[in-house]
Amino acid sequence: MQVLIISDIHANLAAFEAVLDHAPHFDEVWCLGDVVGYGPKPNQCIERLRGLPHTSLAGNHDWAALGKLQLNSFNAIARSANEWTQRQLSAASRAYLDSLAPTLQGHVFTLAHASPREPMWEYVVDATTAYQNFERFSSPFCLVGHSHVPAIFELDEERERCELMLAPFPEPVELGPRRAIINPGSVGQPRDGDPRASYAMLDTDALTFQFHRVPYPISITQERMRAQGLPQRLIDRLGVGR
Repeated sequence: MQVLIISDIHANLAAFEAVLDHAPHFDEVWCLGDVVGYGPKPNQCIERLRGLPHTSLAGNHDWAALGKLQLNSFNAIARSANEWTQRQLSAASRAYLDSLAPTLQGHVFTLAHASPREPMWEYVVDATTAYQNFERFSSPFCLVGHSHVPAIFELDEERERCELMLAPFPEPVELGPRRAIINPGSVGQPRDGDPRASYAMLDTDALTFQFHRVPYPISITQERMRAQGLPQRLIDRLGVGR
């Protein structure tokens, strides 16, 4: 099966559409959460995702938009954007987000928005944190989002440590025999210094994982955000991928 792996769309419809246009054939979409938050088109991104054969997780911004997380847990800029998102969501969008869980356990792949240990908040951005998370899931592989940085953490059981591999990944990555935690990066708000939308393709039969980057019309999203009075810091950061 060919699976389109996406995460952290963050209501950036232009980036999401660019990914869907660029992606090769896929049978299913696995979304690792944060469909909304920060960006200007929350309802439209939810509707677009719901129109695809997919599985999705809830992210911390999704739960914040529902009032399931305290907004004072976020910094001032994120809190302001979440307050705006709360006012925009339709009843159908709320019901959809409320139906999502932050983790899904599978025999081969576990999905978690942030981490298996703390699926709403923990950032898996270093080898030590990744290593501590392997005991929290039993499958060979775990897919996570939240950090907005494409990365692979491979478990070296003999040395009792993890090895971190960061993008770019020009060729498909063969999964196994080591267990791994993998982040496809962010569709709507990359933070690795590359402003292009990030996604990945998973071949569940061949067990290969291929990272992709695709440009999108950033200025369109910025103009939409500006028109809605969203924070300037969020508008600016799209152009630099930070």
